[in-house]
Amino acid sequence: MGLFETGTNFINFLAVPFIELGLSYESLMLVFSWFGYVGFVYAYLFFKENITTPIKIFGNVDFLTLLLFLPNMHFWSVSLGKGSVIFMGIMMFMYAIKKPKQRLHLLLIASFFVYMVRPHIMFFLLTSVCVGILFGKERISQTTKALVIIASVSFLIAASNSILSIVNLENSQDVFSDFEAFATVRATELSKAGSGLDINSYPLPLKLFTFWFRPLFIDAPSIVGLFSSVENLMYLLIFFKACNMGFLKYLKSSPFLVKASFIAFLSVSFAMTFITSNLGIIMRQKAMVMYFGFFVIFSYLVYRREQRLKAV
Repeated sequence: MGLFETGTNFINFLAVPFIELGLSYESLMLVFSWFGYVGFVYAYLFFKENITTPIKIFGNVDFLTLLLFLPNMHFWSVSLGKGSVIFMGIMMFMYAIKKPKQRLHLLLIASFFVYMVRPHIMFFLLTSVCVGILFGKERISQTTKALVIIASVSFLIAASNSILSIVNLENSQDVFSDFEAFATVRATELSKAGSGLDINSYPLPLKLFTFWFRPLFIDAPSIVGLFSSVENLMYLLIFFKACNMGFLKYLKSSPFLVKASFIAFLSVSFAMTFITSNLGIIMRQKAMVMYFGFFVIFSYLVYRREQRLKAV
């Protein structure tokens, strides 16, 4: 029970019972790979429940099938570590939040795993869902809105020390200044690696571009980086489909899950750009947020297709 705390030790806490049962390191890797597989199952359910219209891209490739088999996503969600567990938690959470009353047990399990692995990601998820519910196009009762917001705010207040302790700010008197100092030190340390980047000197748009779409061939740090570059080019082509004014109009009137996904995607990406100054870390960290962006674009493509059919 000494390992039962947020962060890396929670992964050790999960692993101990399996080790006590006599599982080898290779077998434990398979267990955590199964956690990642569960995450992909819920990713599929999340997409299929909320987007029933199939979309073809790059000729005749099914968009959802492509998303489910992107190599970089599986590379970081199959091993003993945080990636597989938090990916499972995030996808379970997004699937459950659509019908929180019917899926309360799933929502609680998902929240537990996300919070224990990365409390700050739980903060971004709850904030995004609250904003999405308040401004989504669905007619949600005031009682439901109030309950969700009260529950979320109560959780965030109760967990504030755990969230701030991730960046050693639990005793800070000036959170913003101290976070900036922490981010600078962290980014400087990470940039010393072979695939390090001086991301502190980048303007914000370039920081986000780096987090979402790099490495891109010329700065690939290894063979894995070259494979990742191919996938990042695919990301770039997919995101280009949302680079128009029609996307902004759609976003304004979109369902709450689309708004929540968009805010989660932007907020987590924004936070990560301050402390990830290493292409290897970037490839690993972004795997847990890219599906939010894909969901938003997928929803937009379906909306655009429906608008064209209406026009005909």
